[in-house]
Amino acid sequence: MQQPHDPNEIPPPGCPAHGNVQMYGPAFGADPDGHYAHLRTFGLSAPVDIAPDVQVELVTSYDAALYVLQNPASFVRDSRRWNALNEGRVPADSPSLPMMSYRPNALFSDGAAHARLRQAVTDSLATVNELQLVRQTQQSADYLISRFSAEPRGQAELMAEYAQPLPLLVFSNLFGCPPEIGDRVIAGISGIFEGTPGADEVLGGALSELIALKRRRPAADLTTRLMEHSAQLSDEEVLHQLVTLLSGGTAPLTAAIATSSALYLGEEWQTGLPVEDAVAQTLWDYAPIANYAAHYPVHDVELGGRVLRANDPVLVSFAAANTDPKLTEHRQQLSAKAHLAFGAGPHACPAKDPAFMIAVTGVETLLNRLPDIEMRVPFKTLAWAPTPWSRSLVTLPVRFTPRTVPSVAEQDRPRPPGQASQQSATPEQRSSAGASGPSSAAASQQRGGLFSRFLAWTRGE
Repeated sequence: MQQPHDPNEIPPPGCPAHGNVQMYGPAFGADPDGHYAHLRTFGLSAPVDIAPDVQVELVTSYDAALYVLQNPASFVRDSRRWNALNEGRVPADSPSLPMMSYRPNALFSDGAAHARLRQAVTDSLATVNELQLVRQTQQSADYLISRFSAEPRGQAELMAEYAQPLPLLVFSNLFGCPPEIGDRVIAGISGIFEGTPGADEVLGGALSELIALKRRRPAADLTTRLMEHSAQLSDEEVLHQLVTLLSGGTAPLTAAIATSSALYLGEEWQTGLPVEDAVAQTLWDYAPIANYAAHYPVHDVELGGRVLRANDPVLVSFAAANTDPKLTEHRQQLSAKAHLAFGAGPHACPAKDPAFMIAVTGVETLLNRLPDIEMRVPFKTLAWAPTPWSRSLVTLPVRFTPRTVPSVAEQDRPRPPGQASQQSATPEQRSSAGASGPSSAAASQQRGGLFSRFLAWTRGE
């Protein structure tokens, strides 16, 4: 739970009394709420270092965050305006660049260009069948649980073994990836999050092959829907929207699934409350995207007594805004969806309903399949990643009674051809997976990556 912080406490080195607050590293990771509490003493926003030698203005007030998010006439998202970057004052190897540099997608666009790209994304997402999405999430969760729940282990580390791979499997399914391309998509996006050299090229190459495949053989998947949209996106534009969906969807969902599971299993959770409440509390108190959404004032703007200079980045602290003391006093009177975890205004997350559904389904499936699961350490001792961008657990160690028989979901999962159909796999995935014939299935399962092994499992191999 949130720990109280004394705003009168002497600020540590790195706070405005000694220079900008450093919003990265072990000190921040150990006590982000303390950092936010201290920043609030400076007003609605404060200058912080989001990375070494990279200063931004961080908005910590809920009302001020809404003002920035809902005021596109004064605050735009195109980071090509960034003064320090254009003047060569941002280190070339700065970890802020992958998060803040311009890309031709809806996230970094404004006006008519943004409206065109966003409409293609929202319309394509609207074609996703909710029941099918729940089933795909359950089946992906069942596969991952089957990998760590059998005897004799009786314990697991849920971040690495469940929360991280689950959204990757779901998105690879939604994109309609064949096995080998899905493996490389997962490897590429995972490598980007881990800082692996060449991961950008791996992901770009895999998605380019996927788009070329869908040009030849369209299917009932998200990639094809984007390509067939009336906005007539180019292949490059389709690729960048897919990257945005992956990066903006998988990492936050990992954080939400893990934190919600930890809350539900934690020592302070009230027995009997539904999983939806745990996910909602996570979105309020542990916003998966903690500090992001860089905006650039088109002119100097005064905000709470501070002047935000034109074209200097203004970041929104969703984590601080959601826990703003001025808000929490009357939060019970607000809608459960009034949090800013999904953003607000024209750039609000277009997939907030599917994201909430995936998170709830992921936690519920875990609890249903392993009914006596419990954490091996108290919630308050869990460590958080020392990154400014997300609020994500480092590890989530659990224990449970090992399973000796298949779960109901495993018994009911699709079987090899002739026994049942592959309900979770697209026709493209089924034809690609089966091209080598049954004789190579076992070898393929051994050689393939995560998505190949998952699809083989759905076929009972």
